[in-house]
Amino acid sequence: MKTADFLLEIGVEEVPDWAMVLLIDLQARLLDVLAQGVQLECERHATPRRMVVVVRGVHEKEADTTETVTGPPVSAGLNAAQGFGRKMGVEVERLKKTLTPRGEYYSYTRKVKGRRTIEVLSQSLLGTILGISGPKAMTWTGKSGPRFIRPIRWIVALYGGKVVPFELAGVKADRFTYGHRRLAAEKRIRVKDFEGLREGLRRNFVLLDATERHERIVQGIAQLGVRARLDESLLETLVNITEFPTPIVGSFDPGFLALPEEVLVTVMQHHQKYFPVEDEHGKLAPQFVAVMNIDADPDGIVRHGNERVLKARFSDAKFFWETDQKRPLRDRVEDLKHIVFHAKLGSYYEKSCRNVLLVQALDGDAAAQRAAELAKCDLTTELVKEFTELQGVVGGLYARAQGEPEEVALAIHDQYQPVPSTKTGKIVALADRLDTLNSFAQLGLLPTGSKDPFALRRAALGVVRILIEGREAYSLSQLAPSRELREFILERLRYYLREVCRYSYDEVTAVLAAGADDVVDAYARLDALSEVRRTPNFEPLATSFRRIKNILQQAGHQATEPADPDVLEPGPERELYEEYRRVQSKARELAYPDALKAIASLRPHVDLFFDKVLVNDPRPDVRKNRLNFLAQLLREFSTIADFSEIVISGEQQK
Repeated sequence: MKTADFLLEIGVEEVPDWAMVLLIDLQARLLDVLAQGVQLECERHATPRRMVVVVRGVHEKEADTTETVTGPPVSAGLNAAQGFGRKMGVEVERLKKTLTPRGEYYSYTRKVKGRRTIEVLSQSLLGTILGISGPKAMTWTGKSGPRFIRPIRWIVALYGGKVVPFELAGVKADRFTYGHRRLAAEKRIRVKDFEGLREGLRRNFVLLDATERHERIVQGIAQLGVRARLDESLLETLVNITEFPTPIVGSFDPGFLALPEEVLVTVMQHHQKYFPVEDEHGKLAPQFVAVMNIDADPDGIVRHGNERVLKARFSDAKFFWETDQKRPLRDRVEDLKHIVFHAKLGSYYEKSCRNVLLVQALDGDAAAQRAAELAKCDLTTELVKEFTELQGVVGGLYARAQGEPEEVALAIHDQYQPVPSTKTGKIVALADRLDTLNSFAQLGLLPTGSKDPFALRRAALGVVRILIEGREAYSLSQLAPSRELREFILERLRYYLREVCRYSYDEVTAVLAAGADDVVDAYARLDALSEVRRTPNFEPLATSFRRIKNILQQAGHQATEPADPDVLEPGPERELYEEYRRVQSKARELAYPDALKAIASLRPHVDLFFDKVLVNDPRPDVRKNRLNFLAQLLREFSTIADFSEIVISGEQQK
């Protein structure tokens, strides 16, 4: 069957950076329409004004199929059968009698010819495109009109070089695309295929490939002769919001360098989408790099415009900084009574008081308590009202400038970091997250579905990261007063271990089944288990532990008394017991990796025991003692991990 490529370009008004992810959904929907069970090669591209997908090697028509049509019951007689035959276009003799649960019926199996691909596309593209409208869709032809992320201005839809006929919001699919809004030399560009589209756009100052735009920015900055701080997130944003990016360098009054670097960088990077520039010593220089969406700025008009805007923003920041300094943080504590944390949980003043009490409960010293008292005060400052992303950072800067101890200033500054840099900071951040979690848990607002309006999963993940990465040895039972909250934090612990640390599902399950109250200890056990699992004795021993667990469950054995050595019989049973006692004594003194290796060394003795010894011995005292011994063995060595949860090679993981 012949194949051809399908090309779709949706031309729109400029879309925001975050909307680029919708292109993945568009590709998936097109493949659903075109794949027909065949693996197809697909390529996607986007700029602020277009979404492009090309699907290669699409069959020219759908595969032919058959369908069986059920007619009247046989009991209805010949006339009914003849009527059904006429409807199917065949003689009665070609009908089949089919036995169904309701009785015997006439049926006919007919061949259904597959539709031409261009016909399939013509009928499906409207729904396919509108199906990716996104959470902030717009209408532009009236309230009842189609919705899309931005108004659609042109559509290129070609299969095998031919236009796929369909219409969306008054825009008919065609073979004409449009270049750069300001720089394009051609009014419109005729397209035959994807390569023609890409080269036609390049002639008209549109770089369709995001990788090419990325390289143009990076290489352009290198040619400016400055040391720009290339933030990858900002770089990706600039790639997504430009079609022909060109970096330029601007400057600002060195007097603004008296402001804290965090403030200057936030204004440049987050508000203006500029890259800060540093000198040869790594200090901030009075320059910046902007990326414009044109090819050149020979008269410096764009540069002057960016400098003027940045000067205004820096002037505002300087004014707010100087104004805020007139009232120190310690005088702003009472002001927190007028800022609501949550309608049912009171003000930020009340939250700060709870945070201080939690810091005390976590054995925080006077510096930690002072930091918790002042941590939210920067919410009342003009600088945070203007630059909300600097919450916490501004408080730390103000605390330092106002003579608070450095330990207090650092704790306030780092309170929203994933893991603060100091012991005091970790205690303050931990208390803040725990108060938020416990407060909302008491209201019954812990999320159970996908929605999480108060970012409680992020708060719980913050607790986990502070405990593990910050090496803070608090128990969950100490931190979380309710079982519901402990389970919520444990769910985030599982996520962290599996998705962030990339430990396997069964290893995480095995370790947490052995206990997770001490999160730091659980992490250490998991790391050791992951390391030792690769040794040859481990998985066979895990199989034996599962066998022991099954034997005890089938026997209904729940006794906790140890085995009586005098009842053990000479040979494999006593040898296993003696080896168990030796490993037991040794493992208690070893670090987890070595302890697990010692336990794994039991494997030959366990194998021999199951090969030579009958656990369910007909003698009641011997049988009971053997079950006690197996229970003792399982109980003793399951404190690191429940080995029965390990998925053995060849088994399907849960």
